[in-house]
Amino acid sequence: MTPFKLTDELVAEIEQLIENQKDTTLESLLEEVHYADVAEIINELNEDDATYLIKLLDSDKTSDVLIELDEDLREAILGNLSTKEIAEELEELDTDDAADIIAELPEEIVQEVISEIEDKEHAKDIVDLLRYDEDSAGGLMAKELVKVRDTWNVLACVKEMREQAENVTRVHSIYVVDKDDILMGRLSLKDLLTAATTARIKDVYIPKVDSVHVNEDPEEVAKIMSKYDLEAIPVIDGIGRLVGRITIDDIVDVIREEAEKDYQLAAGISQDVEADDSIWDLTRARLPWLILGLFGGVAAAVIMGNFEEMFRQYTVLFLFTPLIAAMAGNVGVQSSAIIVQGLANDDIKGSIGNRLVKEMLLALLNGLILSAILLLFTWFWKGDFLTALAISTSLIAVIVVAGFIGTFIPLFLDKRGIDPAIATGPFITTSNDIFGILIYFMIAKLILGI
Repeated sequence: MTPFKLTDELVAEIEQLIENQKDTTLESLLEEVHYADVAEIINELNEDDATYLIKLLDSDKTSDVLIELDEDLREAILGNLSTKEIAEELEELDTDDAADIIAELPEEIVQEVISEIEDKEHAKDIVDLLRYDEDSAGGLMAKELVKVRDTWNVLACVKEMREQAENVTRVHSIYVVDKDDILMGRLSLKDLLTAATTARIKDVYIPKVDSVHVNEDPEEVAKIMSKYDLEAIPVIDGIGRLVGRITIDDIVDVIREEAEKDYQLAAGISQDVEADDSIWDLTRARLPWLILGLFGGVAAAVIMGNFEEMFRQYTVLFLFTPLIAAMAGNVGVQSSAIIVQGLANDDIKGSIGNRLVKEMLLALLNGLILSAILLLFTWFWKGDFLTALAISTSLIAVIVVAGFIGTFIPLFLDKRGIDPAIATGPFITTSNDIFGILIYFMIAKLILGI
């Protein structure tokens, strides 16, 4: 299969076909195109053309297309559809995706859209999902799954599974419940096929099954599914009833969104934004950290101002100020990035004290190597051993302190329930610049006897 490639020529061709209302040609052109690729095409169209294409194509395809579209464009398209047309799209979606779209609609039309859904069981499941916080396992799960009773025999089980599977896009697991829908375990397809038709499910099912609570944080769900290589995980309520399942495609979205958020935090962007957002939104997201950087620069300038006399006698110290500040920022960002990554992957074990000692020893080793190189270079360049010693000794201290700050801050933030990714960007860089310059001049002053 040749990978799909979106070209300007293809977009122009589709725009021309829409303008000339060549519906049959459009349907034929897009018939074999995957819905994700159709969404990529529609994202390049204006609102009117995008709406035209959504109305033209069958709902079994456009429903999946809607999920893949940029949020702003999807909102605009839904605003151009009638409540009946929206309901037709929702009919074709799994309940979790349908609930996501319903949640984006204006409140005044939500009830009308739900009432237009012909499959009342499907509508009931969507409404049920809307009760959960979107940042929870309940808000992430779908209601479609295959479950069997522990009291059934294999023959009855297979018959019931056939009926349930009609409404499930992909059967990842078969869950076993009791008469009250309490999750008991899971059923192996191999065990089901090899068991006698009269055998009871309670005699062949596997009691051990990983599950998550309906209020569990999506990031924790992602960690569990990643750790145990699960394609799907059942969701239970407070008394252990099976209420839904979360599949790997939903978790991939969670991981991607969290990675994007952490990347933006590390870059000093305080809220979730995209490249095509308004200038005002982008400014609001970037400005807080830029202001922090400005204050940090002013603080560094004030510190340097207190050492003017030393600058007059040893101008070479001024030449190495950018190097000291850069090394402090780089070491701090390296340390914090490793810690944040470990926290995200749940790899950080043991006490904070042990982690700090390890990182400081690592920083000390790096500092000794780098300072030795700097000592030889400065001594050879300026021919003044004492000045070279002051600069290189300062570098060791700055690197150790930067390693400590870069390790301690994300661990401290994590303990306080704050996203530690905030500690990998301007926050660490600015703080280490200030401390680095202060330490540099204080040690240099002490060694040079000024």
